[in-house]
This record gives sequence, structure tokens and C-alpha cells, in this order.
Amino acid sequence: MHDPHTHDPRDHGGADPDACAAALRAALAAHGITLPSLGVDLPGYAGRHPVRPLISLGNCNLATARALTAVLLKGAV
Repeated sequence: MHDPHTHDPRDHGGADPDACAAALRAALAAHGITLPSLGVDLPGYAGRHPVRPLISLGNCNLATARALTAVLLKGAV
């Protein structure tokens, strides 16, 4: 049985990185959190060998970092 709350970091399954970034952006927004620099890491595609797509989370201010920490800690319970 597949548990949608588990995550295998090796599984990128050919998923669309743009869709993944958009889903993460929406999930964060549902908690009132915005990471303005969140997006697909385009330099990762410049290499000669296929790589796992990376999502760049970028920088955030202290208030955003605290809000993100609070949401993650609450979700870990």
C-alpha cells in the first residue's frame, strides 16, 4: 500500500520539476509562507549527464524561516 506521506528521496520518477515547484509553492502558500526564489534549478540541466531535477528554495528572511520551521515542527507531531 502506498502512503502519500512517505517520501523516497531517490524517487524523482520523471516528475515534471515545474509542477513539483508549483505544488510546493501552493503547499507553502496554504500556510501563509512565500519563498520568492522558489523554482527549478536550471543550471542542473546544463550538465552532460542526466541528473535528478533540483528545486531551488532560495533565500528567505528570518520571519519566513521561523514560519517555515513552525509549520514543519507542527507537521512532525
